[in-house]
Amino acid sequence: MPLQEPAAPLENAPDRAIGARPHLLARPTIEIFPVEGIAARVARTRPASIAITCSPRRGIGATLDLAERLIDAGIDVTPHLSARLVVDRAHAQRIGARLARLGIGHIFVIGGDVKQPAGPFPSAASLLNFFAEGGFTFDQVGVASYPEGHPTVDDATLWHELRLKQRWATYAVTQLCFEAGAIAAWIRNARAHDVTLPVHVGIAGVVERARLIRLALRIGVGDSSRFVSKNRNLMAGLLGRRAYSPGPLIAELSRRTGADDIAGYHFYTFNQVEATEEWRRRALEAAP
Repeated sequence: MPLQEPAAPLENAPDRAIGARPHLLARPTIEIFPVEGIAARVARTRPASIAITCSPRRGIGATLDLAERLIDAGIDVTPHLSARLVVDRAHAQRIGARLARLGIGHIFVIGGDVKQPAGPFPSAASLLNFFAEGGFTFDQVGVASYPEGHPTVDDATLWHELRLKQRWATYAVTQLCFEAGAIAAWIRNARAHDVTLPVHVGIAGVVERARLIRLALRIGVGDSSRFVSKNRNLMAGLLGRRAYSPGPLIAELSRRTGADDIAGYHFYTFNQVEATEEWRRRALEAAP
């Protein structure tokens, strides 16, 4: 099933229990890919806040084009900007000017996955510094963090870069992770490494079992094997179920973290927006 197609109803979705902090589900960020047809689906579903990814294949332009369409539909958006896809300072200036013209005050800046930068911005910090020096201001700036590490960057560098980005950032989003223990430990380590940013925990939304497994397989055979071995609890939990549900992970995070450790949730929906939003609303209705 292509990612842009709406998900089938998940009437057998797992347990919706969410633990002791249901308020964190009142206004989470819903992440989507900028593909054909997604704007109309988001406009129908109307989540409170949408984040739009930025990939080497689609580019920053596709992200901003979708952001503009959703703004016109009255949706609150957070475009992702990949520093390594910015080809030169003039390109960065045009991006900043377009954000200002659209009235976008909330951005999420990453370094990006390409090995070689297309221009003079090798990191999120370098692009954020350019925006600051150019007079571009934002109400909210999100940056990435990695509870289970990064495949090509050592931990010492990750902590250094995250501390550096605190100069401009207002919060950090954790990379997709299915292990509550790893997330809780990372939050504790962040404070020990002088990272004071509020943490928005990144977790999968309601995703069909077959789609989630296909996503792992698309990474490649070697990476797929590592994905399965690192997430045995996830894979075991999918056996016999039609879909992955975030409820058990959220409930466990509620038990493992303090009241102020988590500032919000960021749902990686893999464009299954409808299923995740339906689950979220029902979970809130069922919360004590």
